[in-house]
Amino acid sequence: MAEDSPKRRKANFNEAETEVLIEQVLKHEQLLFAAGPGRASAGQKRKVWELIRHKVNPVAACPRDVEDLKKRWRDLKRRDRSKLCRLSQGCGPPAPPALGLLLAPEELPPVAAPPA
Repeated sequence: MAEDSPKRRKANFNEAETEVLIEQVLKHEQLLFAAGPGRASAGQKRKVWELIRHKVNPVAACPRDVEDLKKRWRDLKRRDRSKLCRLSQGCGPPAPPALGLLLAPEELPPVAAPPA
């Protein structure tokens, strides 16, 4: 007989999972996110996400599926951009060293020259 227990949420991503995810997505960034006529097909992208899933799951706290990884990637990008927005408006702590990890160079705030 099946239990009628409520659905439990998965464990949070740990640091190792996040690092592997970032490393792999950045490695395959051109295939996953390129726009224009030379972009990858949906099938190619699905294969790349499956490859990333196979790299993340050995270090994962619980098995992750492709949708979990895509959601985590979107959340990381959103959080990084919101930090950048706060920093560019001058209302936040100094930028952490890894802020530029997910942002393209043109998205980084300009670095002020030190006073002479």
